[in-house]
Amino acid sequence: MDTKRVVVTGLGMITPLGIGVQESWNGLLAGRSGIRKITSFDASGFPTQIAGEVEGFSAEDYIESKEIKKMDRFIHLAVAAASMSLADSGLKITEENAERVGVAVGSGIGGLHTIEHYHSVLLEKGPKRITPFFIPMLIVNLAAGQVSIRSGAKGPNSTVATACATGSHSIGDAFKIIQRGDADAMIAGGTESVITPLGIGGFNAMKALSTRNHEPEKASRPFDINRDGFVMGEGAGIVILERLENAMDRDAKIYAELIGYGMTADAYHITSPSPGGEGAARCMKMALKDAGTDPLAVNYINAHGTSTKYGDELETHAVKTVFGEHAYKIAVSSTKSMTGHLLGAAGGVEAVITVLSVHNNIVPPTINLDNPDPECDLDYVPHKSREMSVEYGLTNSFGFGGTNACLLFKKFRD
Repeated sequence: MDTKRVVVTGLGMITPLGIGVQESWNGLLAGRSGIRKITSFDASGFPTQIAGEVEGFSAEDYIESKEIKKMDRFIHLAVAAASMSLADSGLKITEENAERVGVAVGSGIGGLHTIEHYHSVLLEKGPKRITPFFIPMLIVNLAAGQVSIRSGAKGPNSTVATACATGSHSIGDAFKIIQRGDADAMIAGGTESVITPLGIGGFNAMKALSTRNHEPEKASRPFDINRDGFVMGEGAGIVILERLENAMDRDAKIYAELIGYGMTADAYHITSPSPGGEGAARCMKMALKDAGTDPLAVNYINAHGTSTKYGDELETHAVKTVFGEHAYKIAVSSTKSMTGHLLGAAGGVEAVITVLSVHNNIVPPTINLDNPDPECDLDYVPHKSREMSVEYGLTNSFGFGGTNACLLFKKFRD
């Protein structure tokens, strides 16, 4: 099969560090934490009272007022990030090309805000007070649906829901859609907003979240011996992928080339990674094989790096399995140390970050790495960002259920 070269021409990102790509990117390079006390509800009775909330976001800046109430917050964030990425790319969707532009935007959980609110309405006021927009507000595929409706993209439209691997799977699937010739461009990524009583309470029940409430900025500490769980965040990360010829025909700005995609299953446990990070290692190998790239060429990895004991250790082990001694020469950073874990949006946001690292030859740090776990002995770019040549950047996403996704980007060369 004559596969097509696929490039990244637009970026959109909303994170706890800021609204828009530049604000978030500046925060990452500065090593700034976006973790604070929860303000969206009273969390004083919860074991975890901190999260990475997006502050100052106004849906009215991207969506007509009468339409806002028809969408959950995770859809607001997706529509906004998609708008940013389309504007950044300069891609115009017209009657002539609409059927060749698709959308692949996923979410790990979907409209939890809406579910909680209308459950209370049901109990307090009865079923007649449930809005007719309840289902379209909360179902996961309406992020992609609303992006499609609002942009006019009539090509392939799909939604992935693979927990914390959602954003990366969405981008990887979009990559393959273009490679096989079913679209010329795709709007792809992930979105999530579940900082709610039920969301925090559910993860607390699993004992998955950090309870370092007295030091929010230091709570997310991947690879550090004193880590005590992940910190939940919210946001969205969307990229515009295009067939190279399509991008060049319109003289588009090209950030990087997407060259490899891996996806595997651990087939092991509902929440714990497989022993030795075996599934993660196979996923990275698959991305490298798909790209036809020598492992020795990779010089940056944006790690899944959640700040959980087994997750960080087993990802480190997997990197060493794949890259051998070269693993110690790779800069490996976890930007979740600053953004928190954005669940279904994590892969989309971290793909944007990896693309920016490749494009700008600088990698963000892992903050709060004060006392490295002896089992985590790679170069995690502690505390400060690093200017370096980034020819090949790999980003990892691993989700509950043992689902894994890896994307490999390279510096664009015509």
